[in-house]
Amino acid sequence: MSKSRRVVPVLSLSAMLVCSSAWAENPASEKTDVLLIGGGIMSASLGTWLQELQPGWKQLMVEKLDAVALESSNGWNNAGTGHSANMELNYTPQRADGSIDYSKALEINESFMISRQFWSSQVKRGVLNDPHAFINSTPHMSFVWGDANVDFLTKRYHALQQTTLFQGMQFSTDHNQIKQWAPLIMEGRDPAQKVAATWTPVGTDVNYGEITRQLIGSLKKDQNFTLETSTEVTGFKRNADNSWHVTVNDVKTGKEHSVDAKYVFIGAGGGSLKLLQETGIPQADNYAGFPVGGSFLVTENPAITSRHLEKVYGQASVGAPPMSVPHLDARFIDGKRVVLFGPFATFSTKFLKTGSYLDLLSTTTTKNVVPMTDVGLDNFDLVKYLVGQVMLSDDDRFAALKEYYPEARKEDWKLIQAGQRVQIIKKDADKGGVLKLGTEIVTDDQKTLAALLGASPGASTAAPIALNVMKQLFPQQFASAEWQEKIRAIIPSFGQKLNGNVALTQQVWDDTAATLHLTKPPVIQINAPAPAAQQSQHAVSSQHDMAL
Repeated sequence: MSKSRRVVPVLSLSAMLVCSSAWAENPASEKTDVLLIGGGIMSASLGTWLQELQPGWKQLMVEKLDAVALESSNGWNNAGTGHSANMELNYTPQRADGSIDYSKALEINESFMISRQFWSSQVKRGVLNDPHAFINSTPHMSFVWGDANVDFLTKRYHALQQTTLFQGMQFSTDHNQIKQWAPLIMEGRDPAQKVAATWTPVGTDVNYGEITRQLIGSLKKDQNFTLETSTEVTGFKRNADNSWHVTVNDVKTGKEHSVDAKYVFIGAGGGSLKLLQETGIPQADNYAGFPVGGSFLVTENPAITSRHLEKVYGQASVGAPPMSVPHLDARFIDGKRVVLFGPFATFSTKFLKTGSYLDLLSTTTTKNVVPMTDVGLDNFDLVKYLVGQVMLSDDDRFAALKEYYPEARKEDWKLIQAGQRVQIIKKDADKGGVLKLGTEIVTDDQKTLAALLGASPGASTAAPIALNVMKQLFPQQFASAEWQEKIRAIIPSFGQKLNGNVALTQQVWDDTAATLHLTKPPVIQINAPAPAAQQSQHAVSSQHDMAL
């Protein structure tokens, strides 16, 4: 619910950076140009961008837990997929006329290519070290069975071949060929079963927790950056100059202090909605959250992990949220090869894995309860799916695994709880409320505060999301020749669409693969762009998903 606030004139950006009356009003407060709330990959990425673009600015990052990258960014709390839409079937829905809409797939692929360039630049600068510690080539596969699904995947493959970004993808309905790509999913399978698969060598497995730790480790070397862990934000007050007076609490000692920040970024994953509501900005009234957790079956048996080296994604169940697409996932976490299968949706009223069971109730207000109710009524399939998932037994989960790995043995697998995600529920003039896929950047009218809400494949697109945050909070600097030049030095393709530009796509693929020690990409064979109606509308979009 919005808090009352005094409406004051918006000062120019330059004036705000020169002096702040709030600093005189609150002499005991800690002073910073930018306050980053949350020690995950979103804040780490934004902080790294700002350190390069505006090195003189002071940055303060606060994290409630004892260390950074312990929630959604942690390697064990997500699937580690470098989401580029090569295999994620939910990003290529089938239209009523049977054709494939791949506009979202293009948008996500374009975004991930920005992330590849960002990480590559950080390796060259020495910010990120040993690429194999955080990113590894891992073929991406889609695998389906049954007439309808095979027909869909066939159409999807042919549609994607019209694009530049999905070149190198291969398709087969032959059991022997698919077995060469991923032997474990075919061994023991009925030879008469109708199956289909796509395979591409340019996929990746990413340890977002390691990226986060390395980025923040580098930020800490700068005297203008401070990290405060075990520190919880408990209140916001807008100062007279539109900067923010933020109250924080040491969760171990209970000692409270305050921070005056000219700009605030709330990148606290599932905790962002509650903090956004605490700010009192009217935009917060437009949102509610719906929590969805996930568990995985995991094996570390070398006989399995040495033979399954791919990420194999299937078709989601009816009503399943986008992060619940089943996948048999080769992972490389903290130097160890593992294979995960899932996710199996779980339900908790917590918004974070380490959150409170009161999170859902505490973020339900008179302004968002009606949209929440409307979404529940309009998404009966989702409710039915989640109830069914919560009721699964160990035998049910193992039976699901055997659909993808017919010769799996129960003794090789254990169940682990992964991270917690919060889907966006947003007010809608026509429907009352809608369940939004992807992520959304919410800013105040004065452009001094931004919050990131949503789920899947966000970690993969953290770098372009950070670009969008900066574009909204710092429009003057973002448009300046100085910033534009620096951004292009980091992202050579910035401002250009890769799809349809064969030479630029090949250059970005090859350069980033070499720097990140990834498999050499295939040579792009086509020379025509995708049809205009199918193309992504913007290479850097604020509408992304945040991945399990």
